[in-house]
Amino acid sequence: MDLLEYQAKELFAQVGLPILPSQAIFQPSDIKRLKIPYPVVLKSQVAASNRGKAGGVKFVDNTIDAITAARTIFNLTIGGESPEVILAESHYQSSEEIFLAIILDYSLQIPVLLGSRYGGTDIDKLYKNLQKVPLQEEFSPFYARRLAIMMGLDGVLLVSVADVIEKMYSLFISQDLDLVEINPLGISKIGNVMALDGKINVNDLALPRHPQFKQAISTNKSIRLNKTGNIGIITNGWGIALRTLDALAWQKGTPNTCIIVEDVFCSHAWKNALQELRKIKDIKVIFLHLIDSPFIQEIVNTALGKFIAKTNVPYVVSLFEQTELLGTLEKSTNFYPSPSLDDAVLRVVQEAKK
Repeated sequence: MDLLEYQAKELFAQVGLPILPSQAIFQPSDIKRLKIPYPVVLKSQVAASNRGKAGGVKFVDNTIDAITAARTIFNLTIGGESPEVILAESHYQSSEEIFLAIILDYSLQIPVLLGSRYGGTDIDKLYKNLQKVPLQEEFSPFYARRLAIMMGLDGVLLVSVADVIEKMYSLFISQDLDLVEINPLGISKIGNVMALDGKINVNDLALPRHPQFKQAISTNKSIRLNKTGNIGIITNGWGIALRTLDALAWQKGTPNTCIIVEDVFCSHAWKNALQELRKIKDIKVIFLHLIDSPFIQEIVNTALGKFIAKTNVPYVVSLFEQTELLGTLEKSTNFYPSPSLDDAVLRVVQEAKK
């Protein structure tokens, strides 16, 4: 589960990571009650990347310009998603920007510290200078300093960045994260550091241990793609949604609506997604493409099984790394489990053409 920037920075504050004064804006009129002195930056709170290039980040100097910019951002779709909230944040003058992250490497089955002396939007330069420190043993401040040194930092800046990495790791472990990222970490002329953007991915299987994340996944995200399309899609993640759309486009499938179920532990969220698609008369087949886990398989079988069995529309289900699906769905004549994405997409397109 991906947190939005303003949600990530709330967690940053809990562990003492440096963040700027900010305020969540839920409608343009909230700008009139802004408690942050100008100039400020307004940021669209969507999961998609490249918000700045898409027009989702605007710098403003006064209330009138801020209200106009907020209206524009709220009406701007980025990566198929429109924001429900905007983050208003103090403007920060950086003389340098770097990249820091901690990621759970599933192939190595260990956390890996990542850092680049060049952060921000120049991804090629960032990756060309990316340094890695796998945590083969229990974390200690030594590893944070080692990464900072590999990045070419020294003196006071080395100490400051190492301290940021230590706090990031504390957050990574305590909240069961797959990823915590700061890009960029701004550095002022006098060497102060500031987390100017943040990204956090919470491990889905750890969500029951962290009820505080329930508010972050309370609603489904619905993307209307093509009024004449005849394929409905349900996924449980933005990344898998994009991969699904790419695969369908390759096979000339015509998606109508894609729903991302963010509250994966709420059976009503799954049922609501199915009911929303069933209300769209043009949809002839529903494609469930899900990140596999024992919990997700249980949801598909129990929460959705009876609902699917009562409808005539065909359903194609593909789970990452699935072995088999048990229970109600296997007995349904309009349910087609698929062992791979390619197989599932071909079946979806075939059913849609009938």
